[in-house]
Parts: sequence; structure tokens; C-alpha cells
Amino acid sequence: MKKKLFCAVYVFLVITPLLVSSAEIKATQIELHDFLPVRPMSRAQQAVLLSSIVLNTGDEPAEVAAKLTLPDGVRVLRTNADQPIKLARGDSEALLTWEVESATAQAGVLRLELLAGSKVVAQQSLRMQFLPAVVPRKLPYIPDPEPVPTSLLVGAHNCPLWETDKPNMWLQLLKHPERTPALGFYAQENPEVADWETKWAVEHGVSFFIYCWYRANQGGPVQLHYGSGIHKALFKSRFAGKMKYTIMWENQSRGQAGVSNEQDLMQNLLPFWLENYFMQPGYLKVDGKPVLFIYRPEFLIQDLGGETNVVKALDKMRQACRDAGFAGLYILGEYRGLDPKHLKLMKRLGLDYTFAYCWGIANNPTPEEAIQKQMEYIRKTQELRILPQVVTVSQAWSGWRDEGSIWKIPPADFERLLRQAKDFTATLPKAELGSRMLLLDNWNEWGEGHYIAPYREYGFGYLDAVRNVFASAPPQHEDLLPEDVGLGPYDTAMRQHYADRARFNKILAQKVVTSGVPAGLVGWWTFDEAASDAVALDYSGHRHGGALQVQTTRAPGRSGSALVCDGGSVVVPEHPELSPTNGLTIECWVKTDVAGQNNWWMINRVFGGCANTGYRLGLVGGRPCLEIPQTNWSHSLAASAPLPLGRWVHLAGTFDKHTMRLYVDGVEQGSLDRSGPIKPNHMHLILGNYDVGCASHFVGLLDDVRLYDRALSPGEIRAHAAAPP
Repeated sequence: MKKKLFCAVYVFLVITPLLVSSAEIKATQIELHDFLPVRPMSRAQQAVLLSSIVLNTGDEPAEVAAKLTLPDGVRVLRTNADQPIKLARGDSEALLTWEVESATAQAGVLRLELLAGSKVVAQQSLRMQFLPAVVPRKLPYIPDPEPVPTSLLVGAHNCPLWETDKPNMWLQLLKHPERTPALGFYAQENPEVADWETKWAVEHGVSFFIYCWYRANQGGPVQLHYGSGIHKALFKSRFAGKMKYTIMWENQSRGQAGVSNEQDLMQNLLPFWLENYFMQPGYLKVDGKPVLFIYRPEFLIQDLGGETNVVKALDKMRQACRDAGFAGLYILGEYRGLDPKHLKLMKRLGLDYTFAYCWGIANNPTPEEAIQKQMEYIRKTQELRILPQVVTVSQAWSGWRDEGSIWKIPPADFERLLRQAKDFTATLPKAELGSRMLLLDNWNEWGEGHYIAPYREYGFGYLDAVRNVFASAPPQHEDLLPEDVGLGPYDTAMRQHYADRARFNKILAQKVVTSGVPAGLVGWWTFDEAASDAVALDYSGHRHGGALQVQTTRAPGRSGSALVCDGGSVVVPEHPELSPTNGLTIECWVKTDVAGQNNWWMINRVFGGCANTGYRLGLVGGRPCLEIPQTNWSHSLAASAPLPLGRWVHLAGTFDKHTMRLYVDGVEQGSLDRSGPIKPNHMHLILGNYDVGCASHFVGLLDDVRLYDRALSPGEIRAHAAAPP
């Protein structure tokens, strides 16, 4: 086989004298950001615009050259990076652009390097998928879908979280731009978005969507969270009749998303479903029965007052569906484990089938391990012979913040998994729903890291795998993008939001240094900015400024201003420097009049999903508490006495890789053995609360927060506690 060739394109070939010599430029002074294509997807034989930002964070001007290495068959059409890049001192930046073109459809890696002389001072790589060439044309609307017949009913879980007024749902994709959907950061409520999704789904063998369905409150008329994907988009779309849909009742937020009693279920919830969904021609019915999926069905036991009441209620739901003219109601309960006790509970509740929303696979498995583990779950569920199943296959997982086990099965391997799952369904009893239906995880869980809809990294790769396995249609077909027919974009609002956010982040990243910065200080927040400023700058010089959340205020502090802790917070963006591993000191000044605060936090980087990482400082049982976990929520060190009230108190927690120590007003009030480094995470740092909008927040004032990457000595802490304001 011919080896793949790569060519190096030097967009600046002649090295000229530098304003700062190459020996003097440090890698940390020159930064390279956002080396990305401007559009979500790219095609062969079309110009593709790339851009990147070069930033000089140093105190001296600098000059660098850009070197772009391209895969074989990709060429530069034009660029503004063919001259020396001169950067003034202190946060000077330059926008570099290239137009490139690939002669053929291919996947390849582009590498951008910044050089000072012959020294590489910054670099980024970009994996790109160049889709097959098409002839662009201008059409008035999306071409009609051309559904392909399939051997099974293939459903895809659809997570409709991507509404215009919820831009933070996309934050994870700023860290993972390779996940960018073909539609960009789209508005879920747009009917045209629903039509593109329908077209792509049915042309690749996806028969129906299972929409995550969120109730906003319980006990009264039905109101929805994230309902626009169905009610504003799907129901108003032109292609709504081309594809079936169902709902998965997200019954997980107790007291809000469930039911208050049987009356609420039968007089509010079920009538809403019947009228708005079950009675509609587009809703999926099998054997004359609507198909309903329920997430956390076991929570109905508490809501309805016991197992027996759940059984009766589900039977009443089935009877109500028969009274409405259906043959009954299929009810499927979500479970992703192998505990026979839980499966027996689901059977006692009267559920017809079990299914998994996704498969949790531990220890960052390889693609092959992820395939084997899923098939093991599926086979063992059947071997237990407790409750019949409808098979789910999962493509990947990362969690919303890259917590826990992270894995991905590439399209070619995903196709192997689909074939194994399809073969398995053929072994199930023909009368069972599982022999006629298979579920895909997930169409569009972009933030949580599992998705098969077309996107930047693999294009239509996952959907082509579905088509290859389940559709009785030729593999050759044309996959259209909005820009191929002169439509879109669908992400204008989000582009503007994140452009505004980028400008704000520049303010957060200002380099501000006060005199006398001690060794090891990596973050210092005094909250002394103007009352109207929405930022808390980092005075350590490390640029870790934080954003004040809505309704977060300042008040007179021990010196200057302090942060008012009444539910607001400051969010400091994630950065590796916020994860010191070998040593740590957190210190601050606090003041409160509220005694007995319990499990309320003022500084936090320990969150659910990664509760064995990070650190936090707060109050437990009214006493100061330092936590640096090794296992989930472990190693909490509480002070020997309650926090004094009505005056400013100096708190400090230290860790030297062996011992945690907690100090109040410079006096040690506890220690705890803890050997080993602090486990890092990718979370933000919260000041003033446990997390944004959380009820577990410290009540009082917070001032002069400092974070060190070393354990301060007892003498240093005594001196800081005794220092005048």
C-alpha cells in the first residue's frame, strides 16, 4: 500500500531578525489559540477557511513565523500568514487565516507551528474531515428526504437541550471543537433544524427519535423544560410526517419532574400525552400501542406511595390508552446495569421492557473493550431472563465536564458493534419488541460526549455505519449540508454570544500584578474592582480572573471590597494551574453572623462526577472544613471549634502531599494524614458558593482569596493572619 504523504507548507520562509531573540522567547509567552475551520464541516474541491489567534503574553515584543503542515493533496490557496508576525508586548494578538483546498475526500491532520528562528514556541494540531465534493446550488428549501427501508425499527435518543436562550449548554464544545455539529451551535427550536435532522436520520436508516421529555413542575397542568424541540420545531417542520417519534419521560428530578400522586398522573400527565403525542399520527405505535420510555421508573414508588400503587397506575394508563382506541401501551423502563434485584423490581412494577439510555463503561476503555463490554451487558441481561430488553448501543461517553471514564468508538468500529447487536436481536423471541427494535445512543448529546449526527470530526461516518448495517439500500448516496444548497446558517445567535464571551474572557485574562507577590501564588482575588465590574481579577499575575454571576454583589470588606455570599458566585475558568498536585494552600478572610452553617462552601473544585479530585473550603456543622478527596467525598478535615461570628476570621488550609492542616486565625485547629498527590480535574473554580446557583453556599462575606501551589509554613500563615488590613 502506498504510504500517506504529508507536505510542510512554510507560510513564512525567510527568517528575519527577531525583536526578541529565539533564546529569549519562552513557550509560555507565545500562545496559539483556536486553530479551526470557520465552518463546521469541510468538503473536497472547495475553499476552506482556517483561522488561528496568536497571542504574546510576555512583557517584551516578539516576532515569530508560522509553519503549516498539510496532508498530501491539500494546498494553500491564500493566507495572511506569509510575513513575519510581529507582536507587541503584553496581550498583543494577531489573527492568522488560510484558505486551503483538498483535491479529494479524505481525513487528515493539519499541524500549525510558530517558530522563533528554528525553535518551535507554540503548536496546535487539527484533525479535518474533507467530505466528498458536491456541486453547490441554490435551492429554496431542503430537498425532500429519501427514506431507506430497514430490517429493524431503529430509534435514536434525541436530547433537545440546544435552545437559543441556553448558550451554556454548548460550553463543553468550546473545549472540544471537534464535536461541532454540522449545523453549528444551532437553535433547537428552529423547524428547519428539525427538517435537516429528519432528512439525515431517515436517509441513513434511523426510523424514529426518542425525545428526552422534561416536566417543569408536578401536581398541576403540564409545563415543560426543553420542549421546543418537539412543539416548536418538529410539530412545525415540513418533514414531520417523514419520521416517527416517541418520548422518554425524564423522571429524575424528584419533586419537579415526576408526579405528585395518581391523580396528577391520570388527570394531568397522561391526558397531555394522549392529546399532544399519542393521538398524533407521527407518534410511534407498535402492535397498535404507543411506545413510552421512562427514565428512573423506580422513582414512581415514592411518588405513588408504593409498588402496588405503581402497578395499578400503569395498568390504568394502559386502560386509558385502550379507551382512546389503542390496543394498549408499551411501557419501557431505563436501567443500565445487571443487578437482578433491580430488574426484578422493574418487573414487579409492571414494566414491559428494560432499555439503557447509554452504557457506562469504566476505566477509559479502548474501542474494542467498549464494544465487548456493551455486548456483555446485553447478553447477560438476556441470560438473567427477568425482564425482556430492547437493545441499546452506545457510541461514546465523556460526561459534561470530562469526568469519569472517557471513551469513543470510531465509525468503522461502531459499525462492527451495530452488526453484533443486530445479530443478537435476531436471537430474541419473535413476539418480543426487542426482536423488532434497536436503540442508538445518542443522536445529539454533544455536551455529554455521545452523538451520531453529522459533525466536524467524522462527518457522516456514524450515520453511514447505521445505513450500512440496517438499510436495504445501496451504500452510494449523497449527503447534503445546508451550505451545499445555499441554506443556513443556523447558529447566528450562538456565534454572537460566544464572540461576546470571547471579548469578556480577554478582560478576565488581563495580567494584573501587585507588589510583593509571594512564591508559589497562582491565584489572588481581592474583589476590589468597581462595584459595577462583572469581573474579579487575579492579582497574582497568572490571569485567572473570574466572572461574577448574575446578581452577585460586593460590599465593604476587611480591606477594600469583599464578595457578598448570598447565593451568587465568581466562576474562574478551568486552567491546569488551578490543579496543583504536590502541594496546596487555600487562604481567605471570611465574616458571618449565621451560626451552624452545614455543608456550605465558599471555595470549591470538588463536584459530582469527579468527587475524588480537587479541593474545597467551607463550613460543616458550623466549623471550618477543608476537603481534598482521594475517593469520592473523602478526607474532610473539620476545625476543632465553630467559626467565630460577627468579625473577620482568617482561614487557611494546607497540604504538603502527606498531611492536610487547617488553620483559624493563624492557629492550627486540625490535621489529617493523606498521602499522595491531589488528583487534578477539568472543572472551574467557584468562589462564594459550591457551584453556580447552588443552595449549598456560604452565607457571609468573602475577601482576599489566595491559592498557592505549595504548603505554606505555620509561620507564614501566622504572619498572614496577623497582618493589618
